[in-house]
Amino acid sequence: MSRNILLVDDDERVLKSLARVLNDGRTRVRSAASAEAALACVAEARPHLVLSDVRMPGMGGLELLTLLKERAPEVDVVLMTAYEDLSTVAGAMREGAADFLVKPLDLHQLRAVVERVFRDRTGTSAAGGVGDADAAIGPADLVGRDPAMLEIFKMVGQLASNRTTVVIRGESGTGKEIIARAIHAHSSAAAEPFVSVNCTAIPETLLESELFGHVRGAFTGATADRKGRFAQAGSGTILLDEIGDTTPEFQAKLLRVLQEQEFHPVGADRAIRTEARVLAATHRDLEALVEEGRFREDLYYRLRVVELHVPPLRERRTDIPALAAHLLAKAARAAALDATPRLSEEAMDRFMAHDWPGNVRELENCIMRAVVLARGGVIRPEHLALMGGNATQPRLATLDTVEGEHVAAVLAAAGGNRTRAAEILGISRPRLRRLIDKHDIE
Repeated sequence: MSRNILLVDDDERVLKSLARVLNDGRTRVRSAASAEAALACVAEARPHLVLSDVRMPGMGGLELLTLLKERAPEVDVVLMTAYEDLSTVAGAMREGAADFLVKPLDLHQLRAVVERVFRDRTGTSAAGGVGDADAAIGPADLVGRDPAMLEIFKMVGQLASNRTTVVIRGESGTGKEIIARAIHAHSSAAAEPFVSVNCTAIPETLLESELFGHVRGAFTGATADRKGRFAQAGSGTILLDEIGDTTPEFQAKLLRVLQEQEFHPVGADRAIRTEARVLAATHRDLEALVEEGRFREDLYYRLRVVELHVPPLRERRTDIPALAAHLLAKAARAAALDATPRLSEEAMDRFMAHDWPGNVRELENCIMRAVVLARGGVIRPEHLALMGGNATQPRLATLDTVEGEHVAAVLAAAGGNRTRAAEILGISRPRLRRLIDKHDIE
C-alpha cells in the first residue's frame, strides 16, 4: 500500500535529512516547518504517520499530538526531541503517541519504528525500541539515556492511564520507588495519596495491622481504632515495597484484597472497600521463591499484570555522567551551597570504572559525602568513598568508624534534616536516631 508521512520540524536541515532517509519509492513524504502548518495541510496531505519534533516555536509537538488525536484519530504520531525527559515521554505515551524518538536520531532505529508503525496499521505486530539519547531528567529524580531507561519512561506514561497492577523489579538502590511515584504522579489519581510501605521494615506480627488497620481492643495495646495504609491511600496508590520478603500467610490475605477489592481491619466484623491501586516492588527472584514454596503462585500472577525491570547502574554506565551532575546539583541544594561543586576528570573516571553494587543510592550517598568534603569546589578522587578495587588508596578503618563518619556526612549534606538524611541512607528515622546516639553525632 502507499504510505504517506508528514514531517514536522522547525529545522530545515532535519526535514531534508529525514525526507532523504524515508523517501524510498513507496513512501510519499511531505514536510511542514511548524505544528500550525502541519495542521493546515493534514486534510490535503492525508498522512498515515506524522513524525514531529516536540520543541518548536509556537505550538509544540505535544499540543499537535493532542489536536491530531481529536481531529484525525486515524493518524499515527511519533514524536522526537533532543530535550527528552520523563514528563515529555510519559505525557506523549499517555496522549496516544505511537512511539518516541530522541535526537540525534539513530537512522536504523528511525526506519525500524516507521516500519513497525506501518506493520501495526495492517494488523501485524512487531517490536519497536528507542534509540540512544542525551540525559533524560524528569520529576522524582529519574535520569537516563540508556535505551532500557527510556523504555521505562514510556511505560510510565502508558501505565499512568489505567489502574493496572504493576510489579517493579530490580536490585536494591536502582530507584524502584521513584518509578512507582512517577507512575502515580502521571496518573489521573495524582491528587490522591501515594502511600509507600516497606514490608521488611515492619515486624511480621504488625504488618497486617499496619496495612489494614485495627479496631479498638483487637489486641493488647489497641486502645483506639487505627486506619491502615490501604485506608490512608484512599483511591490513590499504595506501593508494597520488598513484597518478596513477606510470608505466605500474609500473602494469602493480600491476595484476597486484590481479588475482592476489600480488606478486614484486624478485629473488625465488616470488610472495607478499597479503590487503591496496588504497585509492588522487589529485588527478589520471585520465580525462584514460587518454586521454593515461599511465594504464592496465585499472588505472583495476580501482581505481575505488568512487569518493569530496572537495570542496575553497572549495566547503564552511559547514564553515570548525567546522574552525577543531577545528584551533584541536588546535594548542593541540600547543603545550601552557593555553587554546585565540579567533578574532576579523575573523579569521573573512578565513577565510570566502579561497579556500583549499591546502584544509584550508592552513587547519591557517595556524592553527598564528597560535596561535604570538597571544600574547594572541585571533587577529586580523595573525596570519594568507593569500596573495592576502584577506591583511591582507601583509609583502613573499622566498620564502626566508617559508619559514623558516613552518617555524619549525610546529615551535614542534608542540612541537619533527619527525615531527608534517613531517606538518603535508606533507613528509618528511628534507626537514624539510634545511629546518631551510638556515634555521638552533633
